[in-house]
Amino acid sequence: MTTLASGIKLDSSPSEAELKKLGVTSWPTWGCEASKFPWTYDSAETAYLLRGRVVVTPDGGEPVEVKAGDLVTFPAGMSCTWDVKEAVHKHYNFH
Repeated sequence: MTTLASGIKLDSSPSEAELKKLGVTSWPTWGCEASKFPWTYDSAETAYLLRGRVVVTPDGGEPVEVKAGDLVTFPAGMSCTWDVKEAVHKHYNFH
């Protein structure tokens, strides 16, 4: 997993063992169509994208592309803009 300057952690090829260890398939799911909206993380979120593509731009930071198959962690307190390029469906876990 790579930690970016924004504090976002991104793993573009998590192993099945890692996903199983985290219990990803037991996490709730969420999805949305292509759209753009602001978001603030009150707590950290780890997500595994099942499908879609989104560009997340932290306020004052560089954009980060997250796509199907990626495991990503967004830090608590981060404010950003989600620009959903292709309809997203993901497992997520707030912690």
